[in-house]
Amino acid sequence: MALLPIEAFVLSKEAPARPPPPRGQIRWRKTLFGDAISAAVTAVIIVTALFVLPKLVQWAVVSGVWTGGPSACHDGGACWAFLREKAPQILFGLYPPNDRWRPILVILLFLGLALWTMPPRHWSVATLWAWAVGVAAALVLMGGGVFGLKAVPTASWGGLPITLLLTVLSLSAGFPLAVLLALGRQSRLPAIRVLCIGFVELVRALPLLTMLFIASLLSPLMLPNGLSIDNFLRALVALTIYAAAYLAEVLRGGLQAIPRGQYEAACALALNKWKTARLIVLPQAIAKVIPPLTNTIVVTVKNTSLVLVVGLFDLLSAGRAALADPVWPAPYTETFLFIALIYFAICFSISRYSLFLERRMASEGRQ
Repeated sequence: MALLPIEAFVLSKEAPARPPPPRGQIRWRKTLFGDAISAAVTAVIIVTALFVLPKLVQWAVVSGVWTGGPSACHDGGACWAFLREKAPQILFGLYPPNDRWRPILVILLFLGLALWTMPPRHWSVATLWAWAVGVAAALVLMGGGVFGLKAVPTASWGGLPITLLLTVLSLSAGFPLAVLLALGRQSRLPAIRVLCIGFVELVRALPLLTMLFIASLLSPLMLPNGLSIDNFLRALVALTIYAAAYLAEVLRGGLQAIPRGQYEAACALALNKWKTARLIVLPQAIAKVIPPLTNTIVVTVKNTSLVLVVGLFDLLSAGRAALADPVWPAPYTETFLFIALIYFAICFSISRYSLFLERRMASEGRQ
C-alpha cells in the first residue's frame, strides 16, 4: 500500500483566527439576553421606556415653562420657572438673602474637604485636623456673631447646609461612640457588656422620629427652668445616638470576622488591648464592613429630612415651605424631583466611592 506524503496531512492555508468579542459586549449580552427571563425583562423595559419617555419629554421639555411668573405656568407642562424663583429658598431655607454667600461658602467648603479626602494618600492626621477646622469654620459662617458677621439663629438655618452639617457632625461624633460600643459588647466585664448591649438595643428599637419628638418635647421638661437646648443641638444629639447604635452593630460584625490568630499575634508582639484594637483589629474590621458602613451613612443622610420635628428646615422641609407660597400653583412634582436629584447626587457619590475602596482593598489583599 502506497504511503501518502506528509504534506497531505498539513493544511495548505492556515485558517485565520477569529478575534474574541470584547468582554464588555459578552457581559452586556449575557445580562440583557442571557436566558428567557432576562430577554423578557429587557423587552418589558424597552416597551415601557418607549411608552413613558415621549410623555416625559413632552411634559418636561416641550410643554415646560422655563421663564416667567406664576401666570406663565399652565396645565400640562412642567413649571420650571418656579424652581428658578424658589431655588435659593429650597437650598438655603430662611437664611437672610443678603448673607446667603455664607451657606454657599459652607457647601463649597464641605465639597472641597470631601474631594481632598478621597485619595488614600491624603488619609492622615492633617486631614482630620482639616475637617475639624472646616466644620468649626462652617458653624462660625452659619451662626455668625463673630468677625463682623451678622448673627443668624439656627431657626433661620435651612436647606442643603443643614443636611450637610447634621450628616457630618452626627457621623463624626457617632463613629467613635460606635467603636466604644462595639468593643464594649465584646468586653469580658459583665457590667460594660450589659450597658453597651442595652444602649444599642434600646436605640435600635426606637424609631428616629420618636427620638426627635423626645428631644423636642420632653427635653425641655427635664431641664431646669430658664435652661434650654438649641434646636440644632437637639437634632444633632438624636441623630448621633441613632447613627452610633447602628454603626456599632456594623463594626461588631467586622470584629467577629477577625481571626483569633490576629489577637494572638498582637499578644506575641507585647501589644496591649488598646494598641491591638487600634493598630490591628479595627483597620481589618472596617475594611470588611465597608458595604454596611456605606448603607448606614446613606441612611443618615436621608434621616436628616426628619429634623422638621425639632423646628429645623432641612432640604425637604425648605422645599415644602416654598410650595406653600399661594402665588404659585404649587408644582409638587418639579420641586420634589429637584430635591430628589440632590439627594441622589450625594448618596450615589458615596456609594461609588465605597466601591472604589472595596476594589482597592481587595487588590491590596491579593498582593
